[in-house]
Amino acid sequence: MKLIFIGTSAFARPTLAALARRHHVLLVVTQPPLPAGRHGRLQTPPVEEEAKALDLPVYQPERINRQEAVAKLRSVPADAFVVASYGQLLKPVVFAQPPSGTINLHASLLPAYRGAAPIQWAIIRGETTTGITTFLIDQGMDTGDILLQRSVPIDPDETAGELEARLAQRGAEVILDTLDGLQRSTLSPIPQPGNGVSLAPLLSRDDGRIKWSSPAPKIHNLVRGTNPWPGASTDLGKERVKIHRTRLTGINSGPIAPGHIGLRETGRLLVGTEDWMLEILEIQRPGRPRISGREFLNGLRGSAAFT
Repeated sequence: MKLIFIGTSAFARPTLAALARRHHVLLVVTQPPLPAGRHGRLQTPPVEEEAKALDLPVYQPERINRQEAVAKLRSVPADAFVVASYGQLLKPVVFAQPPSGTINLHASLLPAYRGAAPIQWAIIRGETTTGITTFLIDQGMDTGDILLQRSVPIDPDETAGELEARLAQRGAEVILDTLDGLQRSTLSPIPQPGNGVSLAPLLSRDDGRIKWSSPAPKIHNLVRGTNPWPGASTDLGKERVKIHRTRLTGINSGPIAPGHIGLRETGRLLVGTEDWMLEILEIQRPGRPRISGREFLNGLRGSAAFT
């Protein structure tokens, strides 16, 4: 098929590479470079990097629904548009253009986790299974008719970043199967069910704040789901520290209050919660590199508690 690919983040790279091997990608649309990091340096979108490596033409409008962008897309004789992690909502003036429709790749089993952060919220909420959905874009937020779905298990200690990398590879396979099915007329769009709907909005920094009075599994899932961004955080005295990895222990917190460090004789950084002790495996103080929980504990003097 002749395609226009629309995507931005690293999640979309394997899909673009797979499409370039099997189909005719006439144009790659991605977001312009944006300031990132402490110094605000312009950062090249991962899809732009992939497109250049594949020697594909790149178009980077500030707003894809504006008149000049719409005209540009109309000038390309594509059979279908494929969208993956682009970062802007497409209006009908865009998604209704190609004769075979605009196909979106989404990292959840719709209608669950509609929105911008399905991977993160699935982990935060303790799901053990997620997946990939391809669907035809309509005017709603991830509400279009489903083309194909594939389930993917979530490992109990897997972070959002690790799961995203796996889903990105799986997504590339699913999009190829979707296009094959459309070409062979073996796939028919199916409306999404009305039950099982949940939302996955963008995360903010506040979403990563740890409440030590919560159950240990809930905190563990929060740490996993916010890694790498926005990161789980807690206060230690006047410092805001980041918690990158934790492990469930099954050890009852007993008299150790939530947030308090206990059982130091084990050499493990164990913190009280509502129920079990939670082990911190990786921690980071402001302006310092990550260290292991054991290294942090060795450098700690006196009693301490996270708040």
